[in-house]
Amino acid sequence: MPKPKRLDSSQSPRELYGAELRHQREGAGLSQEELGARLFVSGSFVDQLEAGVRRMRPEYARLADEILKTDGFFVRNLAGATRSPYEHHFADVVEFEGLARSIKDWAPDLVPGLLQTAAYTRAVIRAYDPVVPDDVVEGRMASRKARARVFDDPDRPRYWAILDEVVVRRPVGGPHTMAEQLRHIAALVRRNRIIAQVLPLSEGAHAGLDGLFKMMTFDDAPPVTYVQGVQTGRLLDDPAVVARCTLTYDLLGAAALSPAASLALIEQAAEEYENAHRTRSGDLDLA
Repeated sequence: MPKPKRLDSSQSPRELYGAELRHQREGAGLSQEELGARLFVSGSFVDQLEAGVRRMRPEYARLADEILKTDGFFVRNLAGATRSPYEHHFADVVEFEGLARSIKDWAPDLVPGLLQTAAYTRAVIRAYDPVVPDDVVEGRMASRKARARVFDDPDRPRYWAILDEVVVRRPVGGPHTMAEQLRHIAALVRRNRIIAQVLPLSEGAHAGLDGLFKMMTFDDAPPVTYVQGVQTGRLLDDPAVVARCTLTYDLLGAAALSPAASLALIEQAAEEYENAHRTRSGDLDLA
């Protein structure tokens, strides 16, 4: 059996857990594909477990202990390996964002989390929970910033957001915060990293009135849709639900402004917020 690999102390518990899985698999003389076949998953899924990208499920941990004869190690350490800074109902969504080939967000109320600036996120958290301690706010902001690392890859995921115009017009955090937020979205569009459309208020009734949802597709797994309520959310892979959400998104895209017109509206709104901030700052200087 090979010697255990030296682990970087900066690695997360999930990464350490994955490194141990790789060590035990190699010690058993199994390839990722061979272990995957016995876990009833693909070899690429095993690779993602070993890299700490995917969370180990209880059923996989149990099988891994049986197959690799690890005396219950993977079951015993499952809790630490699956710990997440996100709410339980949202942890899998964050994981899937990092694996998705494409992500589509319908945002009827707020800028989607993947696109939020720090100041915007802080304002949202404070509005939702005014008495939460500062360190908790900072932790949530850091977690949201970490999600945005999916945009570090220039090619994937392919990201598309449709924003209700109310998202652009609602001054979350005040004019300065909104100007910064809208400039951030515009910069991602101009870098050709995301597609953004705005559904104008003049549209009236539209297909997305039931609320926000997120759709994700993958190279080696069925598409999923995430829907959210107050302190709850669900990941759904029912083909009928996915098909309905796909139709809804298509209808929203057809009713929304074109990407070019949407960018113009976003940048114009950012300029208006900047002017409002300068005016407010000048008024304060004169007071």
